[in-house]
Amino acid sequence: MAAGSEAPLLACKNLTKHFGALAAVDGLSFEIAAGESLGIGGPNGAGKTTLFDLLSGFVRATSGCIEFAGTDVTHLAPERICQLGMARTFQLNAGFDSLTVRENVLVGAYFGRRDRIVPSLRVDAGSLRRADEVLEVVGLSAKADVVVSMLSVLDRKLLMIATALATGPKLLLMDEPVGGLTPREIDRIVEVVRGLKGTGITIVLIEHVMRFLIQLSGRILIMHHGERIYDGSPSELSRDRTVVEVYLGAATAASLAAGPGAATHG
Repeated sequence: MAAGSEAPLLACKNLTKHFGALAAVDGLSFEIAAGESLGIGGPNGAGKTTLFDLLSGFVRATSGCIEFAGTDVTHLAPERICQLGMARTFQLNAGFDSLTVRENVLVGAYFGRRDRIVPSLRVDAGSLRRADEVLEVVGLSAKADVVVSMLSVLDRKLLMIATALATGPKLLLMDEPVGGLTPREIDRIVEVVRGLKGTGITIVLIEHVMRFLIQLSGRILIMHHGERIYDGSPSELSRDRTVVEVYLGAATAASLAAGPGAATHG
């Protein structure tokens, strides 16, 4: 649960999603405070990405409630949730391949901040300024005019972060932001995310690379079969017997106990 007496930025209450007889998310309840960094881990099929799909409106909950910044967003469309201040990245490298880096980010800046029932023929100066600001934040300014199809995997991941940031989110959901990257490339994403944390933005990460998750999360939530089996400090994660048995394994638990720098994958 979120610490402190203030109302949480995000609250999930008995959130459930069934796909036929399968409960991908099963009665999940948790809260996230403004400015918090929450890492979510768990085995493949634990329900992590389905949780993100529920939070961001891409799938509808079977039951339960999602409240964001005091608003019930359980049944809202993805674009409305984004405009309220919740943005996300995806496991796959989403983007418009035929557009430039700047043009991709402009889509987020223009459409992600408020409803555009009748879009203008020209992008406003504020969206242009915002796009250039976030490209600077993620280190893609020099590649602003590069067509996205020419980008490396790392740069595509940075582009997704930039496009999400261009919407001006209060809460950023990041789904496996370092999957498929080299250790040096992971360090680049670590640097970017640490910078974002310094701005006060609330961040929720899904990741299997435990070194990344431990370094950047003030709190860890582990899921299994759609349920929460751990919610607490990163420093206590390797001591939780259930987490070790169903997810980490003895070797990874030992490397976590030795320090975050030693941990690799769960």
